[in-house]
Amino acid sequence: MHDAPPSAGPVIADTLSEFAVRLRYEDIPQVIREQAKHHLLDIVGICHAATENEFAGKTLAALRRFGGGDSDIIGMRERLSLRDSMLMNGALAHGIDYDDTYLPGGLHPTAACFPCALAVGAQQQVSGRELLTAYILGAETAARIARVAGTQFLQIGFHPTGLVAAFGCALLAGRLLGANAQQLTLAQGITLSVAPCSSREYSMDTAWNKRIHPGAAGVAGVNSAVLALEGFVGTRRVYEGRYGLYAIHLGEAAKHCDPTPITDRLGEHWEFSEVAIKPFPAGQMGIACIDAAIAISRRERIRAADVKSITALIPKQVIPIMCEPLEKRRRPATEYAAQFSLPYQIACGLLLGRFTLDELEEPTLSDPDLLDLTAKFAYEIDPKTEYPKYYSGEVVVKLHDGRELRHREHINRGAADHPVTAPEIRAKFMDNAQRVMPKARAEAIADSLLNLERVTDTRQLARSLAAPE
Repeated sequence: MHDAPPSAGPVIADTLSEFAVRLRYEDIPQVIREQAKHHLLDIVGICHAATENEFAGKTLAALRRFGGGDSDIIGMRERLSLRDSMLMNGALAHGIDYDDTYLPGGLHPTAACFPCALAVGAQQQVSGRELLTAYILGAETAARIARVAGTQFLQIGFHPTGLVAAFGCALLAGRLLGANAQQLTLAQGITLSVAPCSSREYSMDTAWNKRIHPGAAGVAGVNSAVLALEGFVGTRRVYEGRYGLYAIHLGEAAKHCDPTPITDRLGEHWEFSEVAIKPFPAGQMGIACIDAAIAISRRERIRAADVKSITALIPKQVIPIMCEPLEKRRRPATEYAAQFSLPYQIACGLLLGRFTLDELEEPTLSDPDLLDLTAKFAYEIDPKTEYPKYYSGEVVVKLHDGRELRHREHINRGAADHPVTAPEIRAKFMDNAQRVMPKARAEAIADSLLNLERVTDTRQLARSLAAPE
């Protein structure tokens, strides 16, 4: 028995397309515009800090094999083709896992949407206002698409940043390239076939795959937008179709996915407000426990020899991402492994009272006192969690003298109900940027990004973010 042909009426992709075409800078609430500028400030600082990492040099060397271009790379002198610049800037944005996260969907929107918007916006020489509008459009729509699945993509084994952000990138790239609503719907349909799989197998062996997911989303999005502009026909039932996004990636779980949040109060309620900036260079699910460990260290001077056991109370969804396989997590072999090692992060918080980029390097990684603490780490499922609304965490330290020290962070710092403040974001940017540049230049970049609406040509902005020639 054959299925009935799909309705020729409006579909979800049409609604997103109409929104993308009609959205104006003035339609976006000022509080969202200001938040967005601080997210761009945050990501640019992260990109600059990431240029020092080994993966950055190897990624650039690989992309150079395809030749150069006219698109700038944040923090670097080299220029690449438009699509290769997205891949490179996306890797820098997400490569040290310090970038923002849309908590309800486990999505890193800025790492994907900003490199895409910057490359296309510079090519089209759009204004700062239009760049900001396109970026917010991409992040908002990607967040809404991610929200439908909650954390199901993550639990099944997909990294939403590559898979889901590609649709937001298609919409923002299409808008910047002048696509109409019909073409934007086609672009979303094409994206359904070219969005990166973004498997989470990297979490089993701390491979580098995750670092290229945001840039791959941008490349998929711009490819789809350009194909649609030339009349390539994409499918229309992108999200609700029998073989749509959720059905083919979530299997039986798709039956419980309600697509209403994708279009509900679109343009009135902003999911972007749920995008959390990280206070630590760690997997988002470890933030609350790091803060809890630091709080304990501020109350009591911790010595490794005094500790009998450490227990973290965490949502069950955190376990495969931050705690298992336990022996590997207790002794992270690389800086990337340390970013997803809850035992190591808690040990740093307790013993050092901090967790910064410096704690991801030797000799700290092999510090015997830290490893003594990680060996005493265990976890339990938190009975009080409100995950995924909040990524809560509690740390319980038992000492050999019989005392018990504990601290709970019910709302992870960075969440909408416990935000990182604007001065803290600027301080984070300055810390990251000054790893590679003088303070005066970092201040100038910060001022230009926080006054993005005054920028007349995004190409000049992109040039100013690259390393001086």
